[in-house]
Amino acid sequence: MSFSTIVVDLQNALKRDMPQIRFLLLKNPAMAYTRIVEIGRDVGLKYDIQLIVNFPQEGKIEQFDMYGKQDLSLIIDKERRNFPIYRHIIKEKAKEIFGGIKVEDAYMYEGKEGARVWTRNGKIDILPHSLHIWTVFDDDVTTYCDWLLENVYLFGKLS
Repeated sequence: MSFSTIVVDLQNALKRDMPQIRFLLLKNPAMAYTRIVEIGRDVGLKYDIQLIVNFPQEGKIEQFDMYGKQDLSLIIDKERRNFPIYRHIIKEKAKEIFGGIKVEDAYMYEGKEGARVWTRNGKIDILPHSLHIWTVFDDDVTTYCDWLLENVYLFGKLS
C-alpha cells in the first residue's frame, strides 16, 4: 500500500459525498467539517491509520476540488518515538526528490526525533509516529510520501 493509493481512495470517498458536504457547508459548516473528518477516519481505518483532512486556513474548506489533494495528516503509530532508519537518509531523499530545498531537524525533544521538509509551496512534517503534509500533493510530494510510507513507516514491508 502506498500514499498514492490512500490518497486516491480518500479523494474518491470525498467525491462520493460531495453533494452532501456542499449542502452541509451552506446550512451548517461544522457538520460539513464533521462529515469530512468521518470520511477521512473511515478511509484511514481500511489502512490501519488515522487519516485527518486538515483545513489550516480560513476558506480552504470551500475549495472542494482540493479535498484529499493537500493538507493531510497520517497518524501511523502513536507509540513510535524514533525512525527505523537514520534521519539523515530521510532528509537526503527529500533533497534528491525536491532539489534545492530547505530540510531540517524538527521536534527534537524528550527523546523524540523528526524532520521538516520545506517544499516549493508548503512543508512536510515527518515524525516517527506520523506524517503531516501541509502542501498540495504534486508529483514530487506524492513520490516522496510514497517513499516515506515504504521506507520510514514500513508499509511496503508489512502489507
